[in-house]
Amino acid sequence: ISKILHSSNKTSILLVNKIDSPQALSDVSEFYLLGFSKLYDIAAISGRNLGDLLDDVLESLPFTDESQTEDKRIRIAVVGRPNVGKSSLVNALLGFDRSIVTDIPGTTRDSIDSVLKYYGEEFVLVDTAGLRKKAKVKENIEFYSVLRSIRVIENSDVCFLMIDAMEGFESQDQNIFGLITKNRKGV
Repeated sequence: ISKILHSSNKTSILLVNKIDSPQALSDVSEFYLLGFSKLYDIAAISGRNLGDLLDDVLESLPFTDESQTEDKRIRIAVVGRPNVGKSSLVNALLGFDRSIVTDIPGTTRDSIDSVLKYYGEEFVLVDTAGLRKKAKVKENIEFYSVLRSIRVIENSDVCFLMIDAMEGFESQDQNIFGLITKNRKGV
């Protein structure tokens, strides 16, 4: 695989995973023998060295002037606690099942952009992962899902704050509302 990648003349980054102990770290040196100029010793489960990896990946991507032009469409973020019906609303507005809908909280792990055409106008609907209280976030992937949902709020024009009618307006709904107003977004 190493020879194939070297002959392709494409940028390659070697990831050595499961480096989560001092013993494993000493074993990384043998991977330098493969001749890759970019090598990262990571632990995907704990997120070790992933920030440096992502920075390097972003630097190596060839962004063109066209990709940096600003999208003029109105961005609508659909936000709320887990399992309040965000994906169901997005699917209903789109008229087809774009997002998976289940009774299991946390089904949506990442933000999903969809284009909604309404009376000749295009809007970008963004279905987000549910925002839990920090104390209830148990796994790394959920932590990053919450961060991406917050970033979606920051980059949106309008937010639809979904509230569970059976449970009412709770403190986490207030926290999400505060985040929206802090970022000066329509709600």
